[in-house]
Amino acid sequence: MPTRTFFTFLFLAISPWLPAGPVWPQFRGLNCQGISAAGDKPPVEFGSDKNVRWKTPVPTGVSSPCVWEDHLFLTASEGDRLLLLSLHTSDGKVRWRHEVAASKPQSLHQTNNPAAATPTTDGRRVYAYHCGFGLVACDFEGREIWRHPLETPLVVNGSGTSPVLAGGKLLLVCDQQGGNSYLLAVDPQTGGQLWKTQRPQAVSAYTTPVIWKRGTIEEIVVSGSLRVTAYGLEDGAERWSAGGLEGVSVCPSPVIGDGKIFLTSRSFGGAAPSAAASAGMMLADADRDGKLSRKEAPFLEKDNAFDFIDADKDGFASAQEIKEASDWIRGGDFGLFALKDPGEAKGKLDDHFTEWRHKSGIPKVSSPILADGLLYMVQDGGMVTCTNATTGRIIFDRERLGKDAGGDYFASPVMADGHIYLCSTRGVISVIQAGGDSLKILAQNALNDPVLATPAIVGNRIYIRSASTLWAFGE
Repeated sequence: MPTRTFFTFLFLAISPWLPAGPVWPQFRGLNCQGISAAGDKPPVEFGSDKNVRWKTPVPTGVSSPCVWEDHLFLTASEGDRLLLLSLHTSDGKVRWRHEVAASKPQSLHQTNNPAAATPTTDGRRVYAYHCGFGLVACDFEGREIWRHPLETPLVVNGSGTSPVLAGGKLLLVCDQQGGNSYLLAVDPQTGGQLWKTQRPQAVSAYTTPVIWKRGTIEEIVVSGSLRVTAYGLEDGAERWSAGGLEGVSVCPSPVIGDGKIFLTSRSFGGAAPSAAASAGMMLADADRDGKLSRKEAPFLEKDNAFDFIDADKDGFASAQEIKEASDWIRGGDFGLFALKDPGEAKGKLDDHFTEWRHKSGIPKVSSPILADGLLYMVQDGGMVTCTNATTGRIIFDRERLGKDAGGDYFASPVMADGHIYLCSTRGVISVIQAGGDSLKILAQNALNDPVLATPAIVGNRIYIRSASTLWAFGE
């Protein structure tokens, strides 16, 4: 079954409402895979003055648009207010805005934003997760239906996950520090908790879950610290897990296809300090009190490492905390690997379930995309790697998109009509051809405004959020 047809079938099976028109109902569209519906043909060439259907100034945020027919939804932040916006897809005009007051994130990377979670919709209501507030549901007229407050999590670098709908449940992964991570299911009609499963082994991951339907088995699959884990959709019970991921900062979400699930995480574990280096950090202990303050250890502020190390949150990094954090990081693995259908297996899967693995061209944040048996990844600097999904053979390795398309890649690839769209923080969107044995660049489109959010593709339009503007492009 072709990839797009499979995900359309899966969405219809798990969604309680059938769309009468085009939809992109959550982060990366159907089941978070980044693939548009068959027949969609957004433009290959566009820019600030080409194929612009409309553009609308929007408040800051790094979340993506979700779309249901003529309704486009987006989260944003203004000061201590977190917003859920509704816009007309026809002209980009704002229909309504819903506001909540939220606590400030306890830790936030300079490139992140409190509005990081993409909303999701079932065609009757739209659901948003605001880190620092919780979950909220509104109808399509902007009336609040319910709210489900949640404690503000301590997530190093800030939250990055988005809620998803499946099997009549609204699902949220909330991985955080201090052994407080969990997977939550609430009733989309009432906001009441259906079940909550603790994930004590998980710390500071930023992934969005996917649904793996295998015959009569329907599971929630979550990438996180050190392992990927599957949970029953009905009861949230852990079914199986497999190692192979890094210990912290797992960002890419899983990709499903060809009877397998594909996982990836960057080579962060290889950067963990050795035991000797960890002990050597204590040379910065100027007052010889056996622990490091932030002032004594400015070198630990990069990527908020201090917040990760300070497990008891007393404002100091002790020698024991430094050792434990380093050991945890070194315990992870990294790369891109394929996990075959586990069938009826339970518990920790052994290595024979991993069909192949390689460690080349692994992205830091963006998720892979599967296009007709080929996996594509884009690495910071604008380097693209293509892998045969069946064999793991690298088709081409870290081919460059060119100097104009450098920068970081926080947005994940999306695809329509055999074209893959790759967004750089420099505001350049490269369009490449799916298929073939070499990188074929079809266009490079400059918006002159940074892009960190993953685009949405609906019909013959692509919606792109830049730093200050939401754009709709179509011929």
